[in-house]
Amino acid sequence: MTMIRTRLAQLLRPRRLRRTETMRALVREHRVEIAQLVQPLFIVENPSDAGPITSMPGVSRHTITTAVQEAGVLEALGVRSVLLFGIPETKDAVASSNYDPNGIVQQAARAIKTAFPHMLVVADLCNCEYTDHGHCGIIDEQGYVDNDATVEILVRTALTYARAGVDVIAPSDMMDGRVKAIREALDADGFEQVAIMAYSAKYASAFYGPFREAADSAPQFGDRRSYQMDAPNAREAMREIAIDVDEGADIVMVKPGMPYLDIVRAARDRFDVPIAVYNVSGEYSMIKAAARNGWIDEDRAVDELLVGFVRAGADVIITYFAKDYAARHGAQ
Repeated sequence: MTMIRTRLAQLLRPRRLRRTETMRALVREHRVEIAQLVQPLFIVENPSDAGPITSMPGVSRHTITTAVQEAGVLEALGVRSVLLFGIPETKDAVASSNYDPNGIVQQAARAIKTAFPHMLVVADLCNCEYTDHGHCGIIDEQGYVDNDATVEILVRTALTYARAGVDVIAPSDMMDGRVKAIREALDADGFEQVAIMAYSAKYASAFYGPFREAADSAPQFGDRRSYQMDAPNAREAMREIAIDVDEGADIVMVKPGMPYLDIVRAARDRFDVPIAVYNVSGEYSMIKAAARNGWIDEDRAVDELLVGFVRAGADVIITYFAKDYAARHGAQ
């Protein structure tokens, strides 16, 4: 025993720094800051469409009034950034309700900025919630999404968002060239200070399932794999991000989060711009379902999940857990 203890005395002992919670906190390498969290909000034009989302326990569709109330709760908790998704009352083939100056997102942005001027309002820019076919763009005669015609609609919509007081435009459509077109249009209209957070590496993913219910945006035919990225591709993600940075994106995003942490890390190592990650609906609902069945500790799982995004290199975390996380950690 004496010989064993003599040998052990010569060992390095990293466990010394894990002995107590205070010690662990002192030497902790990465931390999740509430200020870097963004809470998505779904806002409906028809009040009868508001209410809990079945596949996303704890998340609801809001009217403009309740969205403003929710923004107030978030601000009090320290979550001062929201990402708006609109669910219009009417849809058509060309997403005309999306670029309506009095559309649901435009109204909600004005209301939130009026009530809470310091709240950062980010508007998701896509057409899938506004088209009757559920695709992210204009469908051509062959049944494909027309890239350039779609970009024209995106630009038109982005300008209405900026005029409504949106701070950050977040194009999520994955059309080629849309960042450059939006940046040029915003600058020409006097909105040089409106930022662009591009969904740069957005993968065609099974993890978006619950969002389809939340936003009423499921494609009526086919799928989105002709414009969203193929899951096995990593080098392509770097190319997409590089293009968006060159075209003027202020922040670039990887979506989804959990299965694509390697992409977040690669982007962080290569690009000197803020990196966002979207902790998407399927990831959220899996944790909720497992926790409800008693299979995991939800709070610990969420803490581990979010710090994993930070450790991978994310600066901005879009997550449906933002409110609950802030409520648990805000007083610390």
